[in-house]
Amino acid sequence: MSKQDTMKENAKEAILTAAREAAMAYGYGGLNFRDLAETVGIKAASINYHFANKAALGAAVARRYWQDIAADLEAIAAAASDPLEALRRYPDIFRASLARENRMCLSSFMAAEHDELPEAVLKEVQSFADVNVAWLSRQLTAAGIVSAEESADRAFAIYAAVAGAQVIARSRAAIALFDTLIASYRAAGLLPG
Repeated sequence: MSKQDTMKENAKEAILTAAREAAMAYGYGGLNFRDLAETVGIKAASINYHFANKAALGAAVARRYWQDIAADLEAIAAAASDPLEALRRYPDIFRASLARENRMCLSSFMAAEHDELPEAVLKEVQSFADVNVAWLSRQLTAAGIVSAEESADRAFAIYAAVAGAQVIARSRAAIALFDTLIASYRAAGLLPG
């Protein structure tokens, strides 16, 4: 890779990183080329070199986000002693966003903006949910908690509950509330204890 190609790739990565932070704080509506350019230290027109428009940028950010989370989930599964431990660690991914200046899962934020999202962005946001549900389904089945036929419904319930706990905790800027909600889900049997 030439030096110029490396610089272009570095600029693109810097844009994606800045856009991810903006989206986690303000949602899709928070993606503003002028603000991102200022954050990255480039001209706003330079963003158009990498992303033709806001929809293309939003889709790229959401895609990268679910790809990163998919890798994080696989790392949790690989590091866990068994699927039950992996399931216990699942809420940690959502908690980590809250621990970063009360940020929220980018896909949860964008999903709330459903009506304003371009189709390409919505598709990537839905992929985030699909990745989570598929991973949870595999872990639930491997742990023997539910049958393969029941795993998707239970996985959706867990995903919705944990994402919802994050939304509630963020609205109160109270990570302890997230912990309390997760503990209550475990006590009620939704999440493995």
